[in-house]
Amino acid sequence: MQKPGQGPGKARLPARPEWPTVILAAVIYGAFGALTWFHEALAWWLLLPAGAIVVAWHGSLQHEVVHGHPTTRAWLNEALVLPSLWLWIPFRLYRDSHLAHHNDDSLTDPLDDPESFYVTAEAWAAAGPLKRALLWAHNSLAGRMALGPLYCVWTFYGAEMRRALRGDLSHARAWALHALGVAVVLTWVLAVCGLPLWQYLLFFVYPGVALTLVRSFLEHRAVAKPSERSAIVESGLFFSLLFLNNNLHIVHHAKPGLAWYRIPALYRAQRAAFQAANGGYVFKGYGEVFRRYFLRAKEAPLHPAQSATRAPNTMALHAAE
Repeated sequence: MQKPGQGPGKARLPARPEWPTVILAAVIYGAFGALTWFHEALAWWLLLPAGAIVVAWHGSLQHEVVHGHPTTRAWLNEALVLPSLWLWIPFRLYRDSHLAHHNDDSLTDPLDDPESFYVTAEAWAAAGPLKRALLWAHNSLAGRMALGPLYCVWTFYGAEMRRALRGDLSHARAWALHALGVAVVLTWVLAVCGLPLWQYLLFFVYPGVALTLVRSFLEHRAVAKPSERSAIVESGLFFSLLFLNNNLHIVHHAKPGLAWYRIPALYRAQRAAFQAANGGYVFKGYGEVFRRYFLRAKEAPLHPAQSATRAPNTMALHAAE
């Protein structure tokens, strides 16, 4: 029996530039440039959602580049996303973490999956009442959006500082390139456009990361069968385009090299097989996700079947799976 993802939909890295992705990058940077240039003419209640969308969209573009798009030249792909619109994470560290995340056998394991939001038994036992309450709140969609960006930054920067204090400078080059990308963005935002830093953080960065976390909120669950760990959210045009069809997440894990604009056709062709493979972990759009989990935790923070005998992967990144 043919497994979902096999057959005509087999993914190949691009033999020539993938123009839909190149055009998409131009649209994202054009929208970012227009929003920041004309920020004084926009009411805050327009600037905030628009800023969040363009930053989250750029995060989705970074995810495409991690998987080898849109050209065969890695340096050119990386240059395409060098400007770090959300400022907080070096692209190369995100790339390495995300590729490690694609080991489906360890998917969701807080010790081996660097993008897992679950906690170990050891961490749960050591947590006091306040931390446990925050972890439960973080497992609701409202909590994930409100607390998640801070949680991601705290976790990631804490790990990076501990690495540096140990004298491990292996990430120095990634941080140097990141500093260049941040300098490009902030020179444009602060010096050219005159947008105050606090406004950029409040209207672009924080809500952009929060919006990205809507996608990653339930796209994985801790169950025994690896194929049943990745979700399907049959969303409409807006979220599908914003997340570059990563809402059909089991397809992405089955074919991680498949370009974003080819995912829907493969899913439509093998919809029943994909839904059977992931054990019916299917949502009828993000409206259902908000209705079910906005104020209610989707599950317990403690991973149900992990061992507390190993040291955790300290390069844990959570925002941009």
